Amino acid sequence: MLSTAERHDRIEKIRSFPARLEARVASLTDAQLDAHLPGEWSTRQNVHHVADSHMNAFIRFKLTLTEKTPIIKPYLEAEWAKLADTTTLPVDVSLRLLHGLHQRWVTLIDSLSEEQWARTAYHPDQARILSLDDFLVIYSNHGEAHLAQLGRALASLS
Repeated sequence: MLSTAERHDRIEKIRSFPARLEARVASLTDAQLDAHLPGEWSTRQNVHHVADSHMNAFIRFKLTLTEKTPIIKPYLEAEWAKLADTTTLPVDVSLRLLHGLHQRWVTLIDSLSEEQWARTAYHPDQARILSLDDFLVIYSNHGEAHLAQLGRALASLS
């Protein structure tokens, strides 16, 4: 279980993520958004992927809070990243979604009792039980990892 300070730090990363992501990509051209390092997604795909992933995270939180050890639904991220909404839509569509989603998500997170933080779900791909603290760590790290990946991709364009 996370300490109060660790949990607060993770929540703040989730709270601030949409604004930090938006700042990172706001001035990019379509060519820059579509450029990518070998074996990695484009910046456009990354932005849309994060929206997909964090929508799943929000739903996983809600399922964990309302069901007894629910089995969460994995999805094929790499396949989702190939779909038209991920490869062609302007990134502002997912940035707007992330701002609203994270506002709702953090409002939910901020309301949780210690008892609720201990609730769990089963992840079949990982074959393990995860608590809401585990999900908080996973998704706060997820956002940071994609910001770092975008930083590498954008640096390679220079």
